[in-house]
Amino acid sequence: MKNRVGDLRDHLFETLEALKDTDHPMDVDRALAVAQVADRIIATAKVEVDYAKITGQRLGSDFLPEEDEKPGGPRRLGA
Repeated sequence: MKNRVGDLRDHLFETLEALKDTDHPMDVDRALAVAQVADRIIATAKVEVDYAKITGQRLGSDFLPEEDEKPGGPRRLGA
């Protein structure tokens, strides 16, 4: 199964909920590690978006959904 940006959001919200758990809170160091990994994933997605903008390609990757998966059909970045 391929991970998508929605999966990343789910993991980050789960981490936030675990940190807020007053009975069994997540270790802060572990939460920081999750956040750091998420930052790296987001940075790679930003590179993909920048590349798509520069080359005029349609947005879509293993991480970001294809444009035609969204309502309204495909479109080019910057259009």
